[in-house]
Amino acid sequence: MPESAPALRRRSAGIAATVAVVGLLGFATESGAASVYKWVDASGVTHLSSDKPPAGVKYERVALATTRQTSAGGSATRTAATSSGTRMASASAEQTARRNEMLSSLRTRECVVALEGIDRLARGGTAVEPAEFSRLQQTADQNCSKDPAERRQQEDMAARLRVSKGDACVDARNKLADLLEPGQRPAREQLKLQQEFIEDHCTAPVR
Repeated sequence: MPESAPALRRRSAGIAATVAVVGLLGFATESGAASVYKWVDASGVTHLSSDKPPAGVKYERVALATTRQTSAGGSATRTAATSSGTRMASASAEQTARRNEMLSSLRTRECVVALEGIDRLARGGTAVEPAEFSRLQQTADQNCSKDPAERRQQEDMAARLRVSKGDACVDARNKLADLLEPGQRPAREQLKLQQEFIEDHCTAPVR
């Protein structure tokens, strides 16, 4: 079923916003050993790791199958430990594999968003704020793959993200919204072609 015109307009207006990866988060129930930690340093660079950040750094803990827990300096709830001193259970091989997959997905997202931002600034034709460019470059360096083949895939995703946020796709989504306005009677073929163009060219590879 096609989206309503208001929904399409909201999505068009908000597509440039940073959105959390969907489907990786829920309620925290598993041990800290199976968690991924996310934090932003003083320069605004996003870090993702299976290890906790330095003491005193505010971070988010992304547990497998679960939701984020915000903490500062290690005050996150440790659901697998007790006040009697019971140690947290070690992650199983399956948990470790899932954590690594999640970590890779989160890093890819941060990498792609940073690469798209760098490309956008480079093509903008206006003065670039050095601090913002440095932040994006450091975020890319921190999260993009060092494997050449995987890095090319991330660069391709960044190019697709750039196109999906460009004027042509914004106009295409707005045109589809106009066609779906109450009282409009677009030809079925016209509606189909517009939807196919958006699906083929304007679907962002990351959210």
